[in-house]
Amino acid sequence: MPRFISIDDATPILSGASRVSVVGISGAGKSTFSQELARQLDLKYVSLDRDMLWLPGWTMRDRAEQRALHDAFVAENRWVIDGTTIGLMRTRLPRSDLLIWLRVPRHRALWGVARRVAKGYGRVRPDMADGCPEQIPDFEFLRWIWTFERKQSPRLLAAIEQYCNDLPVLVLRSHREIEALLGKLRERGTYPAQKRKGAE
Repeated sequence: MPRFISIDDATPILSGASRVSVVGISGAGKSTFSQELARQLDLKYVSLDRDMLWLPGWTMRDRAEQRALHDAFVAENRWVIDGTTIGLMRTRLPRSDLLIWLRVPRHRALWGVARRVAKGYGRVRPDMADGCPEQIPDFEFLRWIWTFERKQSPRLLAAIEQYCNDLPVLVLRSHREIEALLGKLRERGTYPAQKRKGAE
């Protein structure tokens, strides 16, 4: 079984972490959370969607090219990587200091997607590749979200067990828990930006 930890346990790990993986269902807020975490920890933000998977016009990259790009990012020393492509976990998990899993209920994820589309329809999100504007989700994408817990979560658990069973895993099941984690980090004063400001 993966080594699940609490928010309290994760806080000191994040304080010294250099490489953090963020995974979970679409619409959970992974990208927003990951960008904030990367900014506060002074780590490079890497998006699977933007940096590896997609080309302009919603064209998927060749899988070999995806893996080559992914493994090059993973080989770097400081990053937060956002994305849940399970086929890329083999090299990513062993390099991670912590895995954060946004495991919100599917109805919350669907609501998150609806808000994202309403806010950004026709525009390219910061975490998405150029030439891939926000669009109305199709049935396959919605079904993927609806069945994620039943179909994808067991695969993710199996990947953790296979590739890095001793990796600490923090599961956040709501936006309240996401904010609680960020709040605890702020309370500890461990963010590099805060350290620099205090030293000035």
